[in-house]
Formats: sequence, C-alpha cells, structure tokens
Amino acid sequence: MRQRITFIQQPQDSVDPKSLKVTKNDISTTGLKGAREDRVTFGFEELPQELYRVLKATHELHIRWVSESPYESIVPFVSRVSPGLHVFYTPQRNSNNSSLLCPALKKVFGEIDCISPEKSFTTLPIERFSHSSATQYYTPLPYLNTFIHYLINKLCAPSKDTTACLSRAELLHSASYLDIDFDTISHALSITGFWPAQTWSLSLPTTSSNRLEVGMLSIQTPQAPEELSLGGFLTVVGEDASPSPTLFSFPARHHPTSQSFTSTFLVPSGLHPTLQLRISGSAKPVDGAACALHAHLTLPKAVFADKYQFSDSLFLASKNLSALHYISPDVDLEAPAYTVPHWGSSLLLELSPPSVKEDVEWTAEVPLHLRYLAPSEGGTQEVHIPSPVLFWACTAEEGSKFTVNPFERVDLGYEGLFGPRTMFYHLDPEPEASTIPAAERDMHGSGGGGRLVNTLEVPVLDSQKSAYVELGTAAVVMAGFAWVCWCLWRVWRRGGYGRTRVAVMEKKKQ
Repeated sequence: MRQRITFIQQPQDSVDPKSLKVTKNDISTTGLKGAREDRVTFGFEELPQELYRVLKATHELHIRWVSESPYESIVPFVSRVSPGLHVFYTPQRNSNNSSLLCPALKKVFGEIDCISPEKSFTTLPIERFSHSSATQYYTPLPYLNTFIHYLINKLCAPSKDTTACLSRAELLHSASYLDIDFDTISHALSITGFWPAQTWSLSLPTTSSNRLEVGMLSIQTPQAPEELSLGGFLTVVGEDASPSPTLFSFPARHHPTSQSFTSTFLVPSGLHPTLQLRISGSAKPVDGAACALHAHLTLPKAVFADKYQFSDSLFLASKNLSALHYISPDVDLEAPAYTVPHWGSSLLLELSPPSVKEDVEWTAEVPLHLRYLAPSEGGTQEVHIPSPVLFWACTAEEGSKFTVNPFERVDLGYEGLFGPRTMFYHLDPEPEASTIPAAERDMHGSGGGGRLVNTLEVPVLDSQKSAYVELGTAAVVMAGFAWVCWCLWRVWRRGGYGRTRVAVMEKKKQ
C-alpha cells in the first residue's frame, strides 16, 4: 500500500520545517493551516475477493463522489463535479462479468437504483475522444456512511495498523469529495479524498510494508498561464530524517476564476421548470484566447431536457444560451419516471454572456421538463437536482503540452467532450441564500450554508386517496359499458339483427 498526503497552503501560512517532528515511524506537527488531499493506492493482492472479481472484468473504473455542502477550492484542486455519486465505467472486451458491478456498488455505497451497466448506465461519445469512459451512471448520495463502514470492515480489519486506518477512514465523514480510480494498465486501485482549508494537528504513522509520502506545499506564482507552481517540503516517512525542500511547476488543464454562480428554479415551477443561473461576471478569464462559458448539467431520471427546444436560435438567445453541444442519447420525452431504466441524462450547454465591456452580473435560463412520477402518500414527491458545473473552456497557446500532472482529475463527465488542448477555468457554485431556511443554514455551518442541490415539489397521485379514483373509474367504465349494451339491446328489440336493413332493401326494389 502506498500513501500520499498533500497539504496545500497559502503563502502566508507556509509551514516552518522546524515545527515538523520526523521519526522513523511517523511525522507530526500542530497548527498546520491548509487544504488536504489523501491518496491511498492498493495492489490487487490487498483487495477483498469481491472487489478483485469486479476489477478483473474492468478496463476502466472512475468513481466521483461530491458532497452537497459547498466548499472552497484551492489550486491545484479546482476541478468541479456536480454533487452526488458518479460512476464512469468501461468493461473489458468480451467480458461477461460486468453484471457484478451494480451489486458491488450497492454493497459499497448503499441501496442505489442500479440494475446493470447495460440497463442503468448511459453511453458516452468515446468515438470522438478516446480518453473518455464508455458509460456513465449517477445517483444522489448525500453521505458516505455505508462506504466508510465498508472501508473499516474490509480494508482496515486486515491492516497491521488498525488504529491509524480507522482514524483515516472516519475522517472521510467530513471530506468534500472522494475519487476512486482503477485501470488495467496500473493494476492498482487508488482512493483519494479532499478536505478544504482548516487547521490540522497531525500524527501520521507508517509501517515498514507501507510507503507514506507527506507534502506541505504553498502556492507560487507560475511562469506560464497554463502552469501551476508549488513550493514547500516533501518527506518520505521512514526514509528521510528531515523534510526536503522542493519547488516544481506543471501544466494543468483546470484553473480557478474569481467568478461564482448560483442556480435555482423559477417559481412557480409547474411541470416545465426553468433553472436560472445567476453568474457574478461576464469577463473572459484569459485575454487574447478563444473562450466560451459552458454549463454541464446532471439530471436524474425525473427531469429531462428536450433537445429539440435548443435547435431554435431565437429561443436560445432569449435565454442567454448559445448552443447545445451534447445530450445523453435516447432520452425518451414521453415515458414516466418509473418506466425509464437508466439513471437519467446529462447535457453540455454553451452560455451567451452579455457583450459589454464591464464585468457585470447576468443570468441564463435552462428550460427543463418533469416526468410523471409514481403515486405516493401525501400527493407530492421531492425531486433533487444537483447544482451544475460552470466553466470557461479556453484554447491553450500553440505548443502547450499537458504532460503528467500529479494532481490531475480525469473522467469528470465533461472534459472528454473537449479536445486535449482545452483549459478549464471553473466558477465556484454558491447556494441560493434566499431559499435556505435559517435552521438549515445553522445546521450546515457558516459560509452561506445550504446545499448545492435544488429541490422541486412535484404533484403526484395521492396513494391514500387513489382507492376512490380506482372505484370511480371502475364505476364509470361499468356504467358506460351498460349504456352501450342497453342501446344495442334497444336496436335489436325494434328490428332484430339485420331485419331493418332487409326491409329497406325490399322497399327500394318495389
């Protein structure tokens, strides 16, 4: 097992190497301010048998979980994904074991609506850019409780250092996002967690069979716009007697911006809700580059977008939209939610900022549609739609080469829809404060509180009152059937079957 723990600090919070206590077995310090990323890599022989069987039938597997609570990103961890659980999967060719994936996901993450990759997953356009996974799945997942429980029982139990493993697993309760990656080239499973900036008191132990690398880095001024630069100290616990200074730069596709946005549904929403995006600025992040602002939406099966609506240029202009670049294939526009087998759909929209010189706040609107939902008690159901991802897609300068980035996140659901020389400048999502009750804001803490999830109240058939509807419908059908029978009987009684027609023909002949 290999472990890499990275702390990213602002320059004013840079760690003093004298405050780090390094021994052969651990590294410790107190009062460390910064964001944190933990990455643990397991070999095949260290995995439970049930996971080993699933991964042997897998060519690529990328799992992205994002918390519904807002968090502050920091370089180089600026890439964004909509809240919830995303699974990007490519099976092995001629493999018959892909049916093992959904049962494994249910065991690791809890009861999710996943039947099989063939039925529940949607396809991605791998024919355009080969670095994208073949299929995608999404489900809302507010917490990682089931995953943490699985981690403790299956991976920590056989560990020699159970105490350290348990504390690291429990720490995932407060993680902002979690990544799980596997591919057949590396034959290794990596688990990565991220926590936003806070103050840490550390005591990180290691064993002779594990490799633990700890980096405490601060943000530096890059030499080129497509680069990120970090400097600080690296320590391999058990090998280094003291932290080693380091300074390095690397090209990165994902960068931050100073802009932010909120997303909320216009009220009253009805069965054709409109998602309004309120964006804090309209200026491009890079001068002299070709940039376009995009929104990537992840829509559960209860909500869908009509691609034919986005073919009218005048309609798009009225919503401050420019074009629809991608939508999941085979979106049924008529089927109720309970008959749709796959998880839902995703779409990539290009937005149209106002053409003014000032950097002004503006809005864009995305028309959506609700499916008919199954009956429930009370006559309403809640539908939860995660906040979209907004980013500027800009072309890199000629000659730019994006080599290996130690902090790069791939398979986010949208970067595979762009060319390899595209740079992404992300806008920070913020919850709509006016729609958040005070009690909920207090529960989620400061910083605006709330959730990066929009909720719709959808009217459905009240199952408690549906018995009256069923009886009434049956009564009306029976009454209509009786009336038709009575009318037929009256006709038959007057002339009998065919008698009237024969009499008329006889009269005509005469």
